[in-house]
Amino acid sequence: MQAVVGDGLMVKGRHVGDEVREGVILEVHGENGAPPYLVRWRDGHESVFFPSADTLIEHLPGKQRAR
Repeated sequence: MQAVVGDGLMVKGRHVGDEVREGVILEVHGENGAPPYLVRWRDGHESVFFPSADTLIEHLPGKQRAR
């Protein structure tokens, strides 16, 4: 999984009734866009996040990808 600052994250719930969590990547701590990421979640709190298989990254248009 690779991301850049400003990309969006969406984490699907694992159980019926779980809400989808959404956030924006503020910092990329791994090499070449790899996790962990510092994320600001929709509710305003920030945390270091290691994505799981239930995580989708929304690469926003206009961002230049690091190669």
